[in-house]
Amino acid sequence: MSPHAARKGRVRRSAAVGIPLAVIAALTVAGTATGQPTHGSHKEARVTGTATLGDIPLGAFSNALLPGTVENDRGVDLGGIGSDLYPAGREGEFWTVTDRGPNGQIKVDGKKRRTFPVPGFDPAIVKIRVRGDKVKVVSALPITTSSGKPVTGLPNQEGRDEAPYSYDAKTPVPYDANGLDTEGIVRASDGTFWLIDEYGPSLIHVSARGKVIKRYVPRGLQLRGADYPVAEALPGVLLHRKTNRGFEGLALLPGGDLVMAVQSPLSLPDEDAGDDSRTARLLRFSPKKDAVTAEYAYRFDPVGVVDPGEDDTSELKISSVVAVGRDRLLVQERTDKAARLQTVSLDRRANILGSKWDQATTQPSLEQLDDPAASGVPVLGKRLAVDLGTVDGVPGKIEGVARVDGRTLALINDNDFGMSDGPEAFDKNGRLVDSEVETSVTYVRLPRKY
Repeated sequence: MSPHAARKGRVRRSAAVGIPLAVIAALTVAGTATGQPTHGSHKEARVTGTATLGDIPLGAFSNALLPGTVENDRGVDLGGIGSDLYPAGREGEFWTVTDRGPNGQIKVDGKKRRTFPVPGFDPAIVKIRVRGDKVKVVSALPITTSSGKPVTGLPNQEGRDEAPYSYDAKTPVPYDANGLDTEGIVRASDGTFWLIDEYGPSLIHVSARGKVIKRYVPRGLQLRGADYPVAEALPGVLLHRKTNRGFEGLALLPGGDLVMAVQSPLSLPDEDAGDDSRTARLLRFSPKKDAVTAEYAYRFDPVGVVDPGEDDTSELKISSVVAVGRDRLLVQERTDKAARLQTVSLDRRANILGSKWDQATTQPSLEQLDDPAASGVPVLGKRLAVDLGTVDGVPGKIEGVARVDGRTLALINDNDFGMSDGPEAFDKNGRLVDSEVETSVTYVRLPRKY
């Protein structure tokens, strides 16, 4: 991406349903193919196509949705839409969602500070179309509060969330109780959206026009000052989520229930236990009952199996869950460099909701068990569907997976808005030094149904 793409034309206020197509067309620079299809044995998974998102200046994009939200985009282009991917109905069209916006880390006096170079950025639901080697934005919806204000992507609570700083990590940025670190997305049959968030962690119901209807958070979170309804309806044990590792995967089952995945094992009883653990949690939520109805223990493969050569267990994450049947999922286990998709069945007998494993005082905790099954914990069974690390042409940091048909998947990567960590992320003028990692959608054909 070019960090200094020209800002051409005057951007007008958008219609309520999203950013006008004319504006998108004026802003988009044609994408280029990041690779060619891999023509290997038909008995192996293979890439059948790759498309790339062109350069869209972030300030122009954001201000077309909500005028005046971004004063200075510091040369950042639209990115970060790879947080998730959900079919939009027409062939080649998908719903995506940005994450909280450009952010990075810079060490100051030996301690890392979380930077927000564009603090006014408002997370958005973005509809894209894949045609040939190009990804184009069809429309976009800003995510807003009950009064129509931007939710922003800023942390919510001092002392619980990372403290936000300016792009150079020198100046504190205010917290925002409305802020959402949006990740997964699905669209319900009534046209509304469900999103998940890493801060709470939380589940968010959003109207068809982008307004937050309700945010579901763990019991005991005590989030105050939000400009939308907040319900403490999730298990309180989720308060022990690892910093910056809340909900990351979201699936919509055929019957209407939702499944949410905590990205990493909980920090129970402490961070060291969470870093060493391979046991994560999935939760089932019923929109009809307005409540969590089940919780499951999910066991990662050893990190060296997921990512050969990696030995840090804390690098394991779940970034996507996809419904492939009434009670069946594809669960993505990944590091930033590799990913594997597992087929999982949600067995009612494996429900641990309300058990001692939901109590923070339980010793040892679920996360501390070296072999949960041997300790009587009903761990979900799984079967490897595909090891994406062995498929030529699949980019790194895949966070979104969508089902195209019984043997084809669409993957999208998170390019982090072209940002990297460290003070060298911006030049002396405070302009982004782009990482040149592009947002791309990759189609993968599997040798058999998953």
